Amino acid sequence: MTITVNGLSDLENAAMQVVKAIGDRKIVALYGQMGAGKTTLVKQICESLQVPDVVNSPTFSLVNEYLQPNGEPIYHFDFYRINKLEEAYDFGYEEYFYSGHLCLIEWPEIIDELIPDDAVKLHIKVVDENKRVIEIN
Repeated sequence: MTITVNGLSDLENAAMQVVKAIGDRKIVALYGQMGAGKTTLVKQICESLQVPDVVNSPTFSLVNEYLQPNGEPIYHFDFYRINKLEEAYDFGYEEYFYSGHLCLIEWPEIIDELIPDDAVKLHIKVVDENKRVIEIN
């Protein structure tokens, strides 16, 4: 599935399409270059799921937890700052990835081998300053 985003005005619709594509799966890996809009898309996905919390990048904390209106958590990861796979083991990724709760993962490249096979993989490609293409595998 491919979603084209022609600016911020398309983002709400794109996030709803992503949420629909995710379905019951719980692990979502977001790939894309710096500035592609990974965190912006995560914010909009959370908004689509009616998360009342402030959503921002967990660059330094590695994970943020947001609560949905039903009390169920969403875990938002940013692995940009880890240098080796062992850091994910030390962090205890298994407790999150196998919790049965939604996990949104930015910069999953360093931990690709830990991503479950049934994960949704979103590849965000920058076309120009305003246009992005999201490919969902």
